[in-house]
Amino acid sequence: MGKELLLEIGTEEIPADFLPKAIKDMETLITKEFDKRRIRHGQIKAMAAPRRLCLCVENVAEKQEDQIIEKMGPAKRVAFDEMGNPTKAATGFAKGQGIDISELETIITEKGEYICSRKKMAGENTKVLLSSLLPEFITSIPFKKSMRWMDLEIRFARPIHWILAIFGGEIIPFKIENISSGNMTCGHRFMSPRFFEIAGFNDYIKKTKENFVIVDPDERRKIISEEARKAARGVSGNTLDNEDLLEEVTFLVEYPSVVCGSFDKEYLKLPKEVLITSMMKHQKYFPVIDDNGKLLPYFITINNTVTRDPSVVARGNEKVIRARLADARFFFEEDQKIPLDKKLDDLKNVVFHSLLGTSYEKVIRFRELALYIADKINPAIRDNVHRAATLCKADLETQMIYEFPELQGVMGREYALIAGENPTVAKAIYEHYLPTSAGGNLPETDEGSIISIADKIDTIAGCFGVNLIPTGTADPYALRRQSLGVINIILSKNYPLQLEDLIEKSISILGDKLKRSPGKIKSDVLDFLKGRFENQLILQGHSYDVVDAVLVEGVSNITGCLKKITAMEEFKSHPDFEPLAIAFKRVGNIIKGFENGSVNITLFNTSEEKDLYDTFLEIKDKVGAYIDQGKYRESLIEMSRLRKPVDSFFDAILVMSEDEKIRFNRLSLLEEISRLFHMVADFSRIVTEN
Repeated sequence: MGKELLLEIGTEEIPADFLPKAIKDMETLITKEFDKRRIRHGQIKAMAAPRRLCLCVENVAEKQEDQIIEKMGPAKRVAFDEMGNPTKAATGFAKGQGIDISELETIITEKGEYICSRKKMAGENTKVLLSSLLPEFITSIPFKKSMRWMDLEIRFARPIHWILAIFGGEIIPFKIENISSGNMTCGHRFMSPRFFEIAGFNDYIKKTKENFVIVDPDERRKIISEEARKAARGVSGNTLDNEDLLEEVTFLVEYPSVVCGSFDKEYLKLPKEVLITSMMKHQKYFPVIDDNGKLLPYFITINNTVTRDPSVVARGNEKVIRARLADARFFFEEDQKIPLDKKLDDLKNVVFHSLLGTSYEKVIRFRELALYIADKINPAIRDNVHRAATLCKADLETQMIYEFPELQGVMGREYALIAGENPTVAKAIYEHYLPTSAGGNLPETDEGSIISIADKIDTIAGCFGVNLIPTGTADPYALRRQSLGVINIILSKNYPLQLEDLIEKSISILGDKLKRSPGKIKSDVLDFLKGRFENQLILQGHSYDVVDAVLVEGVSNITGCLKKITAMEEFKSHPDFEPLAIAFKRVGNIIKGFENGSVNITLFNTSEEKDLYDTFLEIKDKVGAYIDQGKYRESLIEMSRLRKPVDSFFDAILVMSEDEKIRFNRLSLLEEISRLFHMVADFSRIVTEN
């Protein structure tokens, strides 16, 4: 049994969104450091609260594992003469390793026998190692932003005030700048701002809780969730659950307490999204809903102190939310005085990007692209698409969006409905922003889907056209997310759209805004979309080799690509799949570099050539018809009929005949067969056993 290591870093309040990652990073880093130093250990648990980061490691060995250091010397034939006596090479090597000549050992390698030295290095005391390890560990915890304070060199998320570091109950002595380690921690900043001594982890959890600090975020999360539900039930409601808000609030408090407040029922006349955004995003309140999901005039707030009089806290929060909702109601009423279509011209004063023009210009561009898509998908909805595309960005010039930018699209929908617009148009105004995150909801209507695709393609093509191309992890215009949005909308709707056509059309509409050649833009955008599609497919569990084999043939028709991939993966279980893939690879290798030629049946001088060509002619039209219908599995089964004739052909025929005409004819036959297979995938990229 080893000893327990307990480390706590006491700080100023660290931003809530820093802490979940810090917990994971601490566990990863300490594991790496212990493994590097050969220190055995048990379970690792990291925790965090606004003013502290904590790490506990169980059963830490009291010393490093011993290490055998092996050093290779000269070859045995060089180290010893014919009589077995050591040469200068052996004695010099032994002296250099600090061992007696008799301690040298012989090992056998691929190159022959060599001498070596093996020295056992005893492990150091863990407590001594921790004195240097822990300062390095603390300063290596990564944060997206860090700071310096006073005149110190150390950087950390926030200024460090104390360090608790004990191993088996004893202090691990070290110093970081002006901060010395010890066995003391501090209680809650307001309810128990005092230092107290700690003996170990259990003592730490007990005493911190007595001093109004719950260090374990899982425990805080559970308290908040249960107490919030209990408070909501007290007003005959339920909390509107939101995992992101629960996570954020959990890391904003050290000792949560719950208070229920209320607001005037009149505010329920506002769109529910306005109320929810005001409460959740701006005030970190949990809204209260009834059993049908309808908002009630109550909210739940989470405090960082135990409240002597909850009614006082409730009134204070009610005053804050009342003012915010009053502003929202004012904006809502004022915005309705000017219809959305009258705000379109205002977008001429809003710069989308200095190189791509105003938001008004962008609307005109993607509206034209949306109409082009509508004509391909469903010309009957053209008028709705035109109207929704015209109005979909107009809410950017409303007072409500100035105050609540998260509600763009939502308010456009609400104002459109109030103005008497077609409900489908209103819904499309909202949906054209979807999806707003990876894996987020997709548009339901065709109108919303079409405008969303057009808006996103315009942004992607425009940015690539003026050299605003993502590099590494930098993607300031969210082109990766927007690309996935385009891909997933097309797939979800099974639209028969060609990405290549959409990109070409968008490039032509962008016109003189572009700073690069249209051909290069189209090529780069297609490659970019292909990369996003490929990553998504592999993350979804599709075989990487099948994905590669299909997408290398082109990614313009993504619905077709997905069907091909699914068919290929199903066909993998077919007994002819592996032999067929192997045969195709052989075909590909033979015709590599061969220019297209036509088959002349009069030059066939073997039955194997004729049988292969006859089978090819029999299946060619069927395969093409199946592919045109999107029946890729059926096309593959039909192609599998070529397996035996191909095998027989290669067994009996020398393709590279000395007769130039016969050689050319045989290569032409194989090239035609290859082209047929390439209509589905490049089988040479499929991983096979042979």
